Amino acid sequence: MPKVIAILNQKGGVGKTTLAVHLATSLARKKKSVLLLDADPQGSALDWAAARHGEPLFPVVGLPKSSIHKELPAVASNFEMVIIDGPPRVYDVARSAIMASDLVLVPVQPSPYDVWAAKEIIDLLNEAAVYKPALKKAFLINRKIVNTAIGRDVADALSEYPIPVLNTAICQRVAFAESATQGLTVFELDPDMLASQEINGVADEVQGMLS
Repeated sequence: MPKVIAILNQKGGVGKTTLAVHLATSLARKKKSVLLLDADPQGSALDWAAARHGEPLFPVVGLPKSSIHKELPAVASNFEMVIIDGPPRVYDVARSAIMASDLVLVPVQPSPYDVWAAKEIIDLLNEAAVYKPALKKAFLINRKIVNTAIGRDVADALSEYPIPVLNTAICQRVAFAESATQGLTVFELDPDMLASQEINGVADEVQGMLS
């Protein structure tokens, strides 16, 4: 069975799809067979895949349903890794994604509003822990502003919740938006740029948590 990572936050606009696409790409570049599952009714990951020209990096499948945990074994049996791009505000689908996962990543922007809103997904994770006590979870600080202390302040604020914060943060970088418009990733713009290095850092931490 594949290792399944869900990227979830009940708050919209935190960069879940960008993270899902780039984490899947980083793992694929590490020679993992990867499936990206778009569980968001908006279908942003599917839109990204449709905008792409040339060879796909990995398959992208839409499954914005509350039966992900039941259907995933049949869909993903031939893959080593599955990344689920989760929906905001669709509780039944989010619950199903959690039940399907080995690890849940919760992206949080450096804003007090995001820290406060994190309680919603923490409540869902606590609810799931009754059925999945081995479920791993972590916060990921996303869209951190370079050369400010805001990211550190958010990490300190998140320490009030009972899940860890990844050491790697993803900074706000124009390259993410530039690559998305062409169905590309930052790795294809420049595999050595800071954005690529940060995503690889997240992928390394995630693989360490799952090993």
